[in-house]
Amino acid sequence: KGSTLRIDLDEGEPLFINSEVVHSFNLQKGMTLPDAAIEQLIHDNTLRKAKERGLYLMDYGDNTYSQLFKKLQKSYSDDICYEVCDKLASIGVINDRRYAENYARRLIEIKLMGRYRAVQEMRQKGLTKSIIDEALEPYEEGVRERLKELILKKYKNKLDYEDRNRKVTASLVRYGYSFEDIKAVLKEIEEESV
Repeated sequence: KGSTLRIDLDEGEPLFINSEVVHSFNLQKGMTLPDAAIEQLIHDNTLRKAKERGLYLMDYGDNTYSQLFKKLQKSYSDDICYEVCDKLASIGVINDRRYAENYARRLIEIKLMGRYRAVQEMRQKGLTKSIIDEALEPYEEGVRERLKELILKKYKNKLDYEDRNRKVTASLVRYGYSFEDIKAVLKEIEEESV
């Protein structure tokens, strides 16, 4: 039916295999296949399905190697997941560096997060320390400017008195900024408003 062929075996359930896989094995009606060939046929068919699923997931949204592996793992064995992820990484469909650069830009420039929080978020995506450091390197400068922008955008009307400043500071720490930077920028804003 469609691109799927039914292969009836003398013993056991019939197999439903993609026609491309069947043609790659040059299977003909009435052939005798050893058990190893049947296992390879099943493996290749499963691998083809997993690759299609992997490409579909990558088309739907960029994923890291780790993220795609976990998504495929729900339906396929680990060895199939490794094969698919390795293949997609080798042809550039999965690119953790590209993903990290885009994600870092979104976290730092758009969400105005500090480095500590950005590192945390990126680790959760399964990125390695070296890739995270490389992606965040362009944002080492201008931390206080981004922090000031965040404060003026989100917390300006909450900077009235000391109790509120503590709450703002706690919130900014959760955003990933250091106490030193927060204190310096709050002081700068206070001096400008006087």
